[in-house]
Amino acid sequence: MSIKRFDGGPRMSQAVVHGSVVYLAGQVALGSSVTEQTGAVLAQIDHFLAAAGSDKSKLLSATIYLTDMATFGEMNAVWESWVSPGNTPARATVEAALATPDYKVEIVVVAAI
Repeated sequence: MSIKRFDGGPRMSQAVVHGSVVYLAGQVALGSSVTEQTGAVLAQIDHFLAAAGSDKSKLLSATIYLTDMATFGEMNAVWESWVSPGNTPARATVEAALATPDYKVEIVVVAAI
């Protein structure tokens, strides 16, 4: 079975397709709020899913990392307006330190093609 990589670099690829599954790297974005960052991250996810021949209606799982669980509701408001109704993935949300203090949210998804 072939493996296709998107936006690969020396450290990682932004997306990898194996068989009928696409795996996205953790997506982060800059912005002044969790709302802004979540919206930008979800737009990046849309972009990479489309490049791999998938979309948000085919999400299988999502892991969301927040630097502060007090922003859970703020992130969820953006997530719930974006996610495909009736096609919500299995999901976990955890509090974690991210690569830089500028990042407030990071999202990793796996989707079918």
